Amino acid sequence: MPLHWVTMLHLAVVWHWWIGFFLAIGAVLAVLGVIVGYLMKVESPRYPKKDS
Repeated sequence: MPLHWVTMLHLAVVWHWWIGFFLAIGAVLAVLGVIVGYLMKVESPRYPKKDS
């Protein structure tokens, strides 16, 4: 195998981990966004704020 193929294979593994890392962060943020959106739109009207 030529040297540039070894380098390309190594970079492919490195990018694989970085893409997985950013996808995992995005998935966690999406789940948190759904939870916060649910709480704001569904649960918040159940308990209206009292006027002082």
